[in-house]
Amino acid sequence: MSIRRAASADKPAIRDVARRSLQASYSLGPHAITSAIEEWYGEERLDETLSDDGRVLLVAVEDEQVVGFSESTLAGPEIGTLLWLHVDPAYRGHGIASELFEATRTELESLGAERIHGRVLSDNADGNAFYRSKGFEPAGEESVEIDGRTYVERRYVETSPSGREPIETDGTTVFVDHDATENGSVDAFHVVYRDQAGSELYGYYCANCSTLANAMDAMGRIECDNCGNARKPTRWDAAYL
Repeated sequence: MSIRRAASADKPAIRDVARRSLQASYSLGPHAITSAIEEWYGEERLDETLSDDGRVLLVAVEDEQVVGFSESTLAGPEIGTLLWLHVDPAYRGHGIASELFEATRTELESLGAERIHGRVLSDNADGNAFYRSKGFEPAGEESVEIDGRTYVERRYVETSPSGREPIETDGTTVFVDHDATENGSVDAFHVVYRDQAGSELYGYYCANCSTLANAMDAMGRIECDNCGNARKPTRWDAAYL
């Protein structure tokens, strides 16, 4: 088994692996899975991913067949986020996920990442167990909607969070997590929670101008009204909400 950067010719195989993996690991209906595949791994989306220097798409190949892949991105200064790691259910249990994870870490480190974050829906028991087995710890949750249903997405970090900074806004105390970031067009957005435990998302904090930016449109975009720093969706957007 070998791991390499994905190429344009791998796109049909990536879609096939993603479909089988989603069917085996998530409680998503057939329509939701079909919509997700079309949006996340359609021709245009994969072309954008392959041409983006800040994103990494790796494939695991066995006997000239793609049996798994990972998608990751730089999500802020010195932070890399593993967005997806899929292994064909027929090839699970052979260490492919671990090898993909380590190869992904190496690629992200080569791009400047010093810490790795991960995301997985809470109802994916194997995915959550995988992150825990790698020494990751839960660092907050967000609600996402897919095909009209609400799901909980759990964020994992490799080391214990350094703490969430309390700030005041409109007479309310909220907590800025400096270890949880999203990539912005100018600077990072830090995730802001309503409580110190990180159980409820409040919004985002713009690192460029030190202001709160808690407005998100239906496509998952965030834009700071003060300086124009903007975050594009990397995972969930209206095409499959």
